[in-house]
Amino acid sequence: MTFEEIIGNLQKKIYHPIYFLMGEETYFIDKISDYIADNVLTEAEKGFNQTVLYGKDLEPSTIIGNARRFPMMANHQVIIVREAQNIKKIEDLEPYVKNPLNSTILVINYKYKTLDKRKTFPKLIDQKGVLFESKKIYDNQLPAWITTYLKNQRYTISPQAAAMIAEYLGTDLGKVVNELDKLIISLPVGTQITPDQIEKNIGISKEFNVFELQNALGDRDLLRANRIINYFGANPSSNPVTVVVSALFSYFSKLLNYHFLEDKSQNNVASVLQVHPFFVKNYVAAAKNYNIKKLVEIVSILREYDMKSKGWGNVSASQADLQKEMIYRILH
Repeated sequence: MTFEEIIGNLQKKIYHPIYFLMGEETYFIDKISDYIADNVLTEAEKGFNQTVLYGKDLEPSTIIGNARRFPMMANHQVIIVREAQNIKKIEDLEPYVKNPLNSTILVINYKYKTLDKRKTFPKLIDQKGVLFESKKIYDNQLPAWITTYLKNQRYTISPQAAAMIAEYLGTDLGKVVNELDKLIISLPVGTQITPDQIEKNIGISKEFNVFELQNALGDRDLLRANRIINYFGANPSSNPVTVVVSALFSYFSKLLNYHFLEDKSQNNVASVLQVHPFFVKNYVAAAKNYNIKKLVEIVSILREYDMKSKGWGNVSASQADLQKEMIYRILH
């Protein structure tokens, strides 16, 4: 069952006796757990029928004991187990999972870990309730996720603006949503979000960001690339070299892959490289400026500077100097 299906069922008051929420991406786990905590019971019912337990030093038998109680003056009781990944022998809940109370809604937040779905315990959860794996969003999926999130809030966003946010904030969805929510508060419903609004409201420079650095390098624009990298050097906390190297490694790897594509139609390039179709023309143009031999060299350069940024083979060069050297070698 997907996140959207779970929330949709909860909104329709279709409840399951067990929600086992596991995985690396905590945003979806928190959203489901918080929705149940906030909406299943009325405020009057919560006093006797909503319990929050914490995994550290918690025994499965304690969870079972609470779950087998009946609600008082309500149709359901809600038990939320936070930090369940710290519970030893979580599979000892199996006797309860085999025969759960329909009047109990047991929500288990099992963050940063997953159960082995081949084993009996998770299979039972899947049969009796909801077994949800919250998977991490990959870098290349984030712009599309941002677009969908804003669409659900009745806003649109330009591809450039979505890419700026994705590059700047990374894949921490909680952080991304927090910034998007602060942004849309100041904008009328139906607004299309642009790079100008991103710069004004979030503080990401529309000229000096990793996305624009990629474009400058793709165009082999030495002056613009140096202006951006000098800005990065003056603002190291906002543009750490490890983040810059990671973004450029992804970009030049995609350029290298483009050279080996037999089908270079827009739709196929967008699908294989996992980029928005709007940006395909940028990759086509950049590929003309970098042949396969040079791209292989650039990938090697980026690996070298990734190691140097972490202290390997670098004694005294600052982060700013490393970035300047790296850009120089890419362009020459």
